[in-house]
Amino acid sequence: MSKPAAKPKIIAVVGPTASGKTALAIRLAKELRGEIISADSRQIYRDMDIGTAKPVRDSGHKYFFSEGVRHHLLDIRKPDEPYTVAEFQRDAFATVKDVLKRKKLPILAGGTGLYVQAVTENLELPDVPPDEILRKKLNARMAREGLDALFSELVRLDPEAEYVVDPRNPRRIIRALEVALSTGRPFTSQRQKRPVPFSVLKLGLQPPKEVLFRRIAGRTGKMIADGLFRETEQLLKKYGFVPAFEAIGYRETAACLRSEISPAQAEGLMNKNTWAYAKRQITWFKRDAEIEWVRNAGQALRLARAFLKSE
Repeated sequence: MSKPAAKPKIIAVVGPTASGKTALAIRLAKELRGEIISADSRQIYRDMDIGTAKPVRDSGHKYFFSEGVRHHLLDIRKPDEPYTVAEFQRDAFATVKDVLKRKKLPILAGGTGLYVQAVTENLELPDVPPDEILRKKLNARMAREGLDALFSELVRLDPEAEYVVDPRNPRRIIRALEVALSTGRPFTSQRQKRPVPFSVLKLGLQPPKEVLFRRIAGRTGKMIADGLFRETEQLLKKYGFVPAFEAIGYRETAACLRSEISPAQAEGLMNKNTWAYAKRQITWFKRDAEIEWVRNAGQALRLARAFLKSE
């Protein structure tokens, strides 16, 4: 009896924001003939470059290359265009297939936990059609009571959502509430795992907390020096304040541009909010027993090479 064909292999690089995921993914791609598939729910948007810490794009390429490595699923939507987890899953699977077809190694890299899980565990996501009447009611509530009230309601109905749904993303909060209220079941309980068509090595980065906090502060300062306020101003002129600009970095600089807070306060809030987001990411990823936590690129490369040689 013949052995079943071996599954194709992919690598996932995960961890909190500012942990060095992109740099590690690029190093792995260079060493292992790989291409990177972004799993970042903000880097999908065009024009949102500085505030999302998007890799710097190399010039002279038709596709998105950074440091000579091809990146996928960056700049695929305008900030005012919706993009669901189900759409990401579809696009990511198609990209994995394309990369494998060209005899390259797919490397999924990013900190949006649900994006990563949708691919690495082949989640069957809830198929609940939009309810425009309910959405209008939820938007009206948000206008009256604020976004925090809606997020608190979501967490009350679905405690797991605290680690899955960005508390500053109105679109995601309203969608999760819509699913929970329409079905009478928590949004997160409706994500069923299915057989995965490839083998996955999950590599996680988590620097010590004091190191991560310093990196967050340093990155915030660099974003501001690189022109984050100017980028935000240009985005607001082009699109108005759309839900995508609730992302950390943009909402604080937008508040500063409206003269609601000072530049120093905006920078402090960016650090505070980024640190809170990093802690939620750490909690999410720490619950995944399949993640191999690494300290540096050398350790990650050893694990990756052993994985690729295994049956």
